[in-house]
Amino acid sequence: MQQLLQEIAQCTICKAHLLLGPRPVVSAHKKSKIVIIGQAPGTKVHASGIPWDDASGKQLRKWLGVNNKTFYDEAKFAIIPMGFCYPGKGKTGDLPPRPECAPKWHKPLFDELKNVELIILIGMYAQKYYLGEQAKGTLTETVANFHDYLPKFLPLPHPSPRNRFWLTKNPWFEVEVLPELRRRVKELI
Repeated sequence: MQQLLQEIAQCTICKAHLLLGPRPVVSAHKKSKIVIIGQAPGTKVHASGIPWDDASGKQLRKWLGVNNKTFYDEAKFAIIPMGFCYPGKGKTGDLPPRPECAPKWHKPLFDELKNVELIILIGMYAQKYYLGEQAKGTLTETVANFHDYLPKFLPLPHPSPRNRFWLTKNPWFEVEVLPELRRRVKELI
């Protein structure tokens, strides 16, 4: 696993497309039981090199019901984004994750992760990639039907502060999804 993580840390396959240059951010251990697959690091995470080291990460840890020490324990949580480097700024937010990362690195990572019991899919990119045809037409429908993907996958919206409107519009998320998420995380850690 360490050799693979070192290879990923040195990856430059999409260097020409990265305004801030490559800085892959990934965290995993062969004992990881839960995998969090998000989109791609933002500028703060690009600067620190620490996954989910921003407001979205703070909200995610709250959703999971874990503190920083537990969240960053690689034997408990592997953190594998769809795109490992900051993709750049778009018109309404960050650009989508670079398409090169997941096909190149996810399978080798999962080949090393033999103890995974839950994969948390955060956002549309992760859900479409891993659920394929089973993903519903929208992120909201996919998350609302989270039971369809258990026990292997649990889809979530992105915990970005920008998603406050989505959370307000979908109060069932806090009532139905978060208790199930916290229950499963507590069982596994």
